[in-house]
Amino acid sequence: MLVRTVGAHETALCSTLGDLVVRAYVALPGHVDEPDYEKELADVAGRAAAASTVVFAAIDDDGTPLGCATYVDSPASPMAEGLAGDEAGMRMLGVDPGAQGRGAGRALVSACVDAAVAARRSALCLHTTPWMTGAHRLYEAVGFARDPDRDWVPVPGIPLLGYRLDLSSSNHAR
Repeated sequence: MLVRTVGAHETALCSTLGDLVVRAYVALPGHVDEPDYEKELADVAGRAAAASTVVFAAIDDDGTPLGCATYVDSPASPMAEGLAGDEAGMRMLGVDPGAQGRGAGRALVSACVDAAVAARRSALCLHTTPWMTGAHRLYEAVGFARDPDRDWVPVPGIPLLGYRLDLSSSNHAR
């Protein structure tokens, strides 16, 4: 598996990844239909073109896109949610439901962690829904801790749970 950045000019790949992320979110038990957010999830090219963001894609050995995640390098980025100081964020991680459990999600999280470490960020933060239990296990296995101070409800019926990975620890080379 290869993890690489995605450019906004890669229209076919961005479209495929956008469809894949929407399918991953919609397939979750407990998913709440939110058409406006699904349009945002599908807009991989927009995220790839946004200031202070990088979209990472996991690509199978045969060239099949498996998933993607958006790394947000700065609180000033239009993609930032609740970041402060020198924190970075990770958003919109999605892996094709048929490819889950093969390491793509972990590889994408690792790419975001590596980017935050390289940028000398103090923490990598994210939000997830209560029904994304597989993602919770992945985040906790990587070292993220729940951060209830970051919890919020952007849309009625869709609570978001905050997680934070402290990058100042000796576990992360700086």
